[in-house]
Amino acid sequence: MNSDRIFVSEPLFAGNEKKYLLECVETGWVSANGRFVAEFEQRFAEFCGAEYAVSFANGTVSLHLATLMSDVGDGDEVIMPTLTYIATANAVRYCGGKPVFVDSDPVTWNIDASQIEKKITSRTKAIMPVHLYGCPCDMKKINEIAQKYGLIVIEDAAEAHGASFSGQKVGTLSKVGSFSFFGNKIMTSGEGGMLVTDDLALYEKIKLYKSQGMDPSRRYWHTVVGYNYRMTNMQAAIGLAQLEQVDDRIADRRRIRRLYEKYLGHLRDAIQFQGEQNGAESVYWMTTIVLTENAKASRAEVMQRMEEANIETRPIFYPMHIMPPYFEADGHYPVAEYSGERGICLPSHSRLTEEMISYVAGVVSKAIR
Repeated sequence: MNSDRIFVSEPLFAGNEKKYLLECVETGWVSANGRFVAEFEQRFAEFCGAEYAVSFANGTVSLHLATLMSDVGDGDEVIMPTLTYIATANAVRYCGGKPVFVDSDPVTWNIDASQIEKKITSRTKAIMPVHLYGCPCDMKKINEIAQKYGLIVIEDAAEAHGASFSGQKVGTLSKVGSFSFFGNKIMTSGEGGMLVTDDLALYEKIKLYKSQGMDPSRRYWHTVVGYNYRMTNMQAAIGLAQLEQVDDRIADRRRIRRLYEKYLGHLRDAIQFQGEQNGAESVYWMTTIVLTENAKASRAEVMQRMEEANIETRPIFYPMHIMPPYFEADGHYPVAEYSGERGICLPSHSRLTEEMISYVAGVVSKAIR
């Protein structure tokens, strides 16, 4: 086995990235104006099956504006999973709202839709499901609950480009969906984000607020206090080139998951893979395992053995309710806590060969056994 380090994630630039970037440099269109921004937005909307898409500097600010434009304000409650990246909760806090946490489903590790109604109060404004590690949530149940109580649904699809539920792409299963293009995602623009929606009024409002609130028909006339959340033409150039290859990158993630199942299948009593529910089609952004009580080593021990073998890993996200900004002294979310204590993200990028995956799996197997 090659002694080079195996990373959890590596971007792959195998298409028109350099060509498009060079065009930005040669034409001078390097900031928020230029042809690639509009083309990337249009093509991403088409990819998702949405009417409209708006690009952003990063995924966190796209989620913030999705929340703000959904009229979440001071004291409003937004229901979300406790097992997620902290940007989900932060986006609500930025608006003055309160994240309200729900435990995870034991199979998918996504928000447990059966527990959402117990968290609804008179202050609840929205539900924010997260398609964790590229696995779609039970959007049928979530939308039924939202309709019953008159709530808005905002999808955090940061990790789930191309995933679908009941044949429909995530991000379009609600009023608005947010994506991230950080460097470790299935497709990247270095940093970057995108909102998709079918709501024309919401789309126009989002565009206004993301560009300093400048009136689109009267240059340098600002009608609201807006934000500078714009994606640059250079980011969009990379993003467009990546979008042209996204089907191949998704196929890579699915290939990687199948290979891990092949080489770790004999450890089914000691590890659990993230599962899917009926109707969901994951893109397996990260192949992630949770060590069961039958594993002969702790997560720290397994990760240390892998580090010694020159393999990078990372823990599953820590649940929000144990984080200092969102700490709940009496919080009890057993599935999320179990996964958060025992979960490991394995190398999951397009450069991985079967030989490399076999090597990683062998190290995992020896560590656990």
